[in-house]
Amino acid sequence: MPEFPDSEHDGAVLTESETKVEKPKMFKVILHNDNFTTMDFVIFILKHVFLKGDIEAISIMLKVHNEGIGIAGVYPYEIANMKAEKAMNLSKAHEFPLLCTVEEE
Repeated sequence: MPEFPDSEHDGAVLTESETKVEKPKMFKVILHNDNFTTMDFVIFILKHVFLKGDIEAISIMLKVHNEGIGIAGVYPYEIANMKAEKAMNLSKAHEFPLLCTVEEE
């Protein structure tokens, strides 16, 4: 007859571990002003890449125009990087030198 370990005296202890899930670091996508990219194209980028509404897109575009930079959005790193690259690729395709950078928030 096989012997089964005595569950009261087998020495193995199960412990419940607590896992903390940290929120990912967030990154800002910043649009930089230049003298060639039109205001209408910046609004187009904000609406189609960053999914902003008309009023918010115009507000961000004016901030870029008046202050030199504007925050298009805040995202986890991979998404921020992807959106910045997509905006610059669209700009390049339309022959505009729009610069987008990604900075930690």
